[in-house]
Amino acid sequence: MKKGYFGKYGGAFMPEVLVPAIGEVERTFLKFSNDPRFLKEMNDYLKDFVGRPSPLYFAEKLSKKLGVNVYLKREDLCHTGSHKLNNCLGQCLLAKYMGKKRVIAETGAGQHGVATAAACALLGMECAVYMGSVDVERQSVNVFRMQLLGTKVMPVESGSRTLKDAINEALRDWITNVETTFYCIGSVIGPHPYPAMVKQFQRIIGKETKEQAKEMNFKIDAMVACVGGGSNSMGLFADFVNDRDVEMYGVEAGGTGEKHAATLSKGRPGVLHGTLSYLLQDENGQVSEDVHSISAGLDYPGVGPEHSHFKDSSRVTYDNVLDSQAVEAFLLLSGLEGIMPALESAHAIAYVIAKKEKFKGKNVVICLSGRGDKDIGIVTDYLKGHTRSKV
Repeated sequence: MKKGYFGKYGGAFMPEVLVPAIGEVERTFLKFSNDPRFLKEMNDYLKDFVGRPSPLYFAEKLSKKLGVNVYLKREDLCHTGSHKLNNCLGQCLLAKYMGKKRVIAETGAGQHGVATAAACALLGMECAVYMGSVDVERQSVNVFRMQLLGTKVMPVESGSRTLKDAINEALRDWITNVETTFYCIGSVIGPHPYPAMVKQFQRIIGKETKEQAKEMNFKIDAMVACVGGGSNSMGLFADFVNDRDVEMYGVEAGGTGEKHAATLSKGRPGVLHGTLSYLLQDENGQVSEDVHSISAGLDYPGVGPEHSHFKDSSRVTYDNVLDSQAVEAFLLLSGLEGIMPALESAHAIAYVIAKKEKFKGKNVVICLSGRGDKDIGIVTDYLKGHTRSKV
């Protein structure tokens, strides 16, 4: 990797006014990523605040039903309900070391927003979270959680009123308040150094998985994770990239089929939010407004640049599943194992269900990136208008 690039993808395509701020973030990250005091504080919070390590759980009944040995990396059991806090704690702690008083963030499903709000409450920092008004409505519980944690939620009415537009508004805020404000990006997207930095804070997922599989005395054959921006999947994959006998699968949102957020499966390279990566575009090369997923966290027209590199190099296989398949997976895991997955994570489960013959008899680790409490209303509304199929 040359500076800021993964193959030909990455870079920092940003307004000139933000170049010094991005440089400051990079210097701080490089300075403290190996600093004993920072690492001790971070590790203490990961243990005592986040609740790490998260379990690697053998889903016995699901495994029996599918004929696949399914292990769930239980990021849903982390404080705030997802993997997002791993990264938010790291970035907000960096912001504190930089002397910043205010943190801003964007959010889609609300989990990154809640995690940022929790980290800022812990560290005594002011916080504002931008969220598309469509997502504010469909994730109202997470909006209230952020407010309870002392964060100001900023609804965004422009564009498609989802995650892409929330990021646009957060960037405008950062430009205006760059001296006092740190922008906490929620995935392995954005300008350098964010993709590398978020990956570093999330790779604890894969590090723990490798250690836990060894302790449980089984060999991992395949790993599966959902991909929106791609932080949970990158965190899972990072420590296994050079293990060529471990297959890796990234699962995107196929939506309704016609409307989707399957960036790697159906997009082409372009620049969005400061990075060169795969992107859903219209015939004129404009960012597509016609992006859809039942899962707010996957409803994004771009993806992390390292995922784009993994696609071109064929290290990771990327595919997509439909809204209907994700809902069925949500219901199946809930009923069989007593675990409600986030709709984002349900896409990864749905892929293993759909490809069970491919995985038959294999040991498959699925990243259960978040819990599904936030999605109960969405699933309820979906089921009112749709007939269930048999899994």
